[in-house]
Amino acid sequence: MQCFRVHAFTQDPFGGNPACIIPLDSWPEDQWMLRMAQEMAVAETAYIVPTPDAEDGTDYHLRWFTPDIEMDLCGHATLASAHTVLHHLTPDAATVRFSSASGPLTVRKTVDGRLEMDLPSRPPTPAPLPDAIANALNHAPTEVLKARDYVLVYPDQATIDAIRIDRAEFDQINLGHGGVIVTASGETTDFVSRFFTPQATILEDPVTGSAHCSLVPYWNTRTGKTEFTAEQRSARRGQLHCTLSGDRVLVRGEALTFLKSTLSQKISALG
Repeated sequence: MQCFRVHAFTQDPFGGNPACIIPLDSWPEDQWMLRMAQEMAVAETAYIVPTPDAEDGTDYHLRWFTPDIEMDLCGHATLASAHTVLHHLTPDAATVRFSSASGPLTVRKTVDGRLEMDLPSRPPTPAPLPDAIANALNHAPTEVLKARDYVLVYPDQATIDAIRIDRAEFDQINLGHGGVIVTASGETTDFVSRFFTPQATILEDPVTGSAHCSLVPYWNTRTGKTEFTAEQRSARRGQLHCTLSGDRVLVRGEALTFLKSTLSQKISALG
């Protein structure tokens, strides 16, 4: 059983968002996948299993696990899974198709060497801000919206960089699969963001592809644009290129393989 550690949305070995990708022949117990995600200790561990009727080896079922729960959608681990398939498992292929809890997801190689994910659009709508989130923030947002995630809008990039979270307050709320996005116009990109998840082992996600399913339609309503450059301003940083296409969001980014390893026979047997 192989494991690939891939850093998504970067070409910096010490940047982007790490994900561990484990290709499988069939599905193991859910508890095994969760325990593996805890052991890998990155934001997401993804598992891919070939679709039985796939003819060209580029159709997979895809599932994502944080160290705490199974997720309904994870952008950076989808990008990392596609990188694993298109650069290691079937390097001659140009496209990979995933079946997932969020429906079919297609990722293709682009002419400039990036990978482009076709993700669902999740437009956020105005919402009240829960006290647990408001009390945890050192800066109050100017606008509050929500889809799966809360989207908190701020006046500028400097404020985004200065955001600090009081974890004791923040962890009083459980958002399930969701988190809290903070965003503002960027100084060198169209917009910037950061992403936080209460009650999670990893408080701040380094680069969150799925957050852009809401960020892109939001910034479309603000600017009228459909093409965006974006940066997630975590300590690791990550760069994304996004397009709003009807009810889909196309997210493009780079990825690199940081580590390729083989799990011990004892671990494989447990699966």
